[in-house]
Amino acid sequence: MARYRRKRRRKNRVGLLIGIIIGILVVVGIVVGIILFLKSKDKGPTPEEVLTQYMSDINTGNYEDMYQLLCDETRQRVTKDDFIARNQNIYEGVEASDVSIQITNVEEQKDTVAINYDTTMETVAGTLQFSNTATLIRNEEKQYQIDWYSQMIFPQLQEDYKVKVNTATKSERGNIFDRNGMALAEKGTASSIGIVPGKLAEPRDETIASIANLLEMDAEKIEKALSAGWVKDDSFVPIRTVSKDADELKVQLLEIPGIKISDTSERVYPLKEAAAHLTGYVQNVTAEDLEKLEGKGYNANSVLGKSGLEKIYEDQLRGIDGCEINIVNADGDQVVNLLTRDAKMGEDVKLTIDYRLQKALYEALGEDSGCAVAMNPKTGEVLALVSTPAFDPNDFVMGMTNSKWTSLNEDPAQPLYNRFRNTWCPGSSFKPVTAAIGLSTDSFTADEDFGPSGRSWQEDSSWGSYQVTTLEEYAGAANLRNALVYSDNIYFAKAALKIGKDNFSKTAKSLGFGEDIPFQYGMSNSQITSEEGFKTNIQLADSGYGQGEVLVNPLHLAAIYSAFVNQGSLISPTLEYQEDPAGSFWKEQAIPAQAADVIKEDLIQVVEDPKGTGHEARIDGRTIAGKTGTAEIKASKDDTTGTELGWFTAFTAQDSGQQLMITMMIEDVKDRGGSHYVVPKVKAAMEEAFRW
Repeated sequence: MARYRRKRRRKNRVGLLIGIIIGILVVVGIVVGIILFLKSKDKGPTPEEVLTQYMSDINTGNYEDMYQLLCDETRQRVTKDDFIARNQNIYEGVEASDVSIQITNVEEQKDTVAINYDTTMETVAGTLQFSNTATLIRNEEKQYQIDWYSQMIFPQLQEDYKVKVNTATKSERGNIFDRNGMALAEKGTASSIGIVPGKLAEPRDETIASIANLLEMDAEKIEKALSAGWVKDDSFVPIRTVSKDADELKVQLLEIPGIKISDTSERVYPLKEAAAHLTGYVQNVTAEDLEKLEGKGYNANSVLGKSGLEKIYEDQLRGIDGCEINIVNADGDQVVNLLTRDAKMGEDVKLTIDYRLQKALYEALGEDSGCAVAMNPKTGEVLALVSTPAFDPNDFVMGMTNSKWTSLNEDPAQPLYNRFRNTWCPGSSFKPVTAAIGLSTDSFTADEDFGPSGRSWQEDSSWGSYQVTTLEEYAGAANLRNALVYSDNIYFAKAALKIGKDNFSKTAKSLGFGEDIPFQYGMSNSQITSEEGFKTNIQLADSGYGQGEVLVNPLHLAAIYSAFVNQGSLISPTLEYQEDPAGSFWKEQAIPAQAADVIKEDLIQVVEDPKGTGHEARIDGRTIAGKTGTAEIKASKDDTTGTELGWFTAFTAQDSGQQLMITMMIEDVKDRGGSHYVVPKVKAAMEEAFRW
């Protein structure tokens, strides 16, 4: 029995020992597996992955990271600084982007791998494609690294070769023409003022100072131009461009020895101030512009539309210079042309604007601060957009002097301010809009008599001392016709109250208030009230005759008036010329056709009736309709020192024949006749247009 127990203990010990051995073997196996796994991980990226990462770093400009992927032999041969400079200068010089590769073949030897691949990249000259080969070497740590030479950039690029980007053919900017082919912006001729250094009179410093004084520029800027490396004694060194007709200045300059004047091509604006805010201007691109426009074909010599039509139609007008990417040898001789982009000439733009009417309205406004809009109310063709006072856009192109820039900015009349683009208090010129809202909502009828009110009125005693006033009492019914003919403020205050706050706001919105005008030249949105809406009945009443918080853009007002000759539909204004335009509507049937016709007939009487506020605009042989408006601009209801805006919109009311609508607004007409100061100016412009 004891012997049996001893044998059993021996068996247990053997089993335990075997279990321990098996356990150790399992642990060793696991450890070995882990080691083998980790060793397999230590192999690092594949050759294909290394090359792909290298190309990815080109896109992000990580040239330092690219250098870290090179083999030891390359890094002994090429310093990091030289590598970075070479790659950065070339890739950024050709404006490389979206660099991608497609691997076509991989050949492996003992410690090297040759990878054939196709490269595609976007450049300043377009899409460049080529095939190449990269060699990768496996180092002692079994990591693959690139054996780099300049051929990895471009296959034909030797170590002493360079890559050059050249302008092959200069492009030209497109012209802007009016409807009759008259140029609003075109390639013209200016005068380039330059110095021939060898002919400058002594003492040189005094001569340069005299030139700088006449040209209103810093003498240091002239000295810098003269010290350029290419300048020789007989070189012509341009320092300033001036208008071709700056005769007096040129005579003074030519009295100075060493001055030479030659013709140069320049963007010119024939209408000058008369169309300044309309055409806008171009200027040379800035570094900031180039950064924003990267990849769009602009370069340091490009010009860019900065405002107005030049900016709006930049994509059509701009040309793109022809461009070549070449590899040249150490002597500068071309070795190979990598890519050529042909020049793209800018497109001409033809507009609905009438050069003659644009000029006529500018001259009609004269020295006044104001704006004018002219339109064909049947087709929506915008014939003129004028803002005064203005500036000469040619000055911006040729380089404005500091004194001129200061004068423009500090002028209290704000010549840089675009008045036709903004919104203004419309005064009584808004009354036809209130009439349209009232008739559209059946709030009253055209024949309804609102009853006598005298020259002042209030709804009830809750208004306190506030009264709505009107200028003239008249005999007969206080109906829509008489209210428009005599421009009765009280009638339209009552009309607004009859309409009510909700109806007024809702219907005004259907007439485009609070919306963008569908027009190529962005205009400010008109409003009936601020965001708070109508706060009181007094505000609602005042809004009925165009006061309160009502603000209207002149082009929008013209579009609303167009509904009176289009059976209640608002025409969609346009700047882009078409042969035989049919026109399209912005708001179809915004006003019932019958209501629109009633208002049109009443507006004809505003001009035809001898007592009508617009009677001065009557033209024999023409049926003219219109509405005057005098808007009070006051700090408060009790303000007696405020100014006034004068308005007049006139339009041809017949269905056939020449169609024309003009809206004009002039600031500061108080004590100058109010809107009556504006009426004869509009009439004169219309009469001139009818003679063409």
